[in-house]
Amino acid sequence: QVQLVESGGGLVQAGDSLRLSCAASGRTFSSYATGWFRQAAGKEREFVAAIRRSGAITYYADSVKGRFTISRDNAKNTVYLQMNSLKPEDTAVYYCAATAYTGSYNDKRTYNYWGQGTQVTVSS
Repeated sequence: QVQLVESGGGLVQAGDSLRLSCAASGRTFSSYATGWFRQAAGKEREFVAAIRRSGAITYYADSVKGRFTISRDNAKNTVYLQMNSLKPEDTAVYYCAATAYTGSYNDKRTYNYWGQGTQVTVSS
């Protein structure tokens, strides 16, 4: 069982940066791949980034590649999403997710643990 709590969201201007954190409970966090998804108002939840257990392999949506960086610190049971050069279209609720399974890390169906989400709003 893993519990996830996101933090770090807020209201920023276009071009600014934010770092989201996802704190996980449980002693076996390093056994879980972790992803970030986002959901804008009226839209489907979409993949943003994912990182495998060791942190050596990462995946990104094309829309954030080169601007966002996912990382993890297994000693702190925490995953981060560094977001640079933010755009108004990045506005959404951002969710952290974890899975013990291997699979398509850009597919939300792969993940069985989810956080409550943190709001990111980017003004133009």
